[in-house]
Amino acid sequence: MAIIFFILVIVAIVFGPAIWVNRVIDRYSVPANRYPGTGGELARQLLDRHGLQAVVVEATDQGDHYDPEAKAVRLSEDKFGGKSLTAVTVAAHEVGHALQDHEGYGPLRMRTRLVKATRGIEKVGAGVLMVAPFLALATRVPAIGLITFGAGLLTLGTSALVHFITLPTEFNASFARALPMLDEQDILKAVDKPHARKLLTAAALTYVSASLMSLLNIARWLAILRR
Repeated sequence: MAIIFFILVIVAIVFGPAIWVNRVIDRYSVPANRYPGTGGELARQLLDRHGLQAVVVEATDQGDHYDPEAKAVRLSEDKFGGKSLTAVTVAAHEVGHALQDHEGYGPLRMRTRLVKATRGIEKVGAGVLMVAPFLALATRVPAIGLITFGAGLLTLGTSALVHFITLPTEFNASFARALPMLDEQDILKAVDKPHARKLLTAAALTYVSASLMSLLNIARWLAILRR
């Protein structure tokens, strides 16, 4: 009984944040025409107001994010062209990252450097993961399992680290940047303000759920290697 309870707790901790984040984002994605302007238009408006005309706003299929190297706010199609509360709130969150970049916000710079530094490590780890099974079959050497485990840690562990380092940056973009911008410009309907706070929390916690899923993948690797 205790084991079942422990498993349920672990499942709730790992999957709970992701379920909540997706639920909040989906809930406030309707009605789809709640605001007169799209998320992409709002992002452009906020960037221009802060003198960031050089930062572009683009639609993407890679998820909502700000690219500090390309100086681009990228929004998924439903946010870029959408007029829902979710669309305008997420757009403001990503503009918050652009403001961080413009002002030289330390944690964002740290995240950018960390992503660059770990990109190569993850590629090496992924490459070993692809090769290790074939080596194990060809050589029948038990040490291959350790190599595979090390590759898994390199690939998944560095990803989790990046996500955790990202957390202060995400909360700052939501509540120290996006929310004040939305208030100053009187963008939101009064009834939507509490909901916008939930959305901004969800935007920040996106990386928490990603981190937990990365850690779960590491746990799976451990379980496989113990068999």
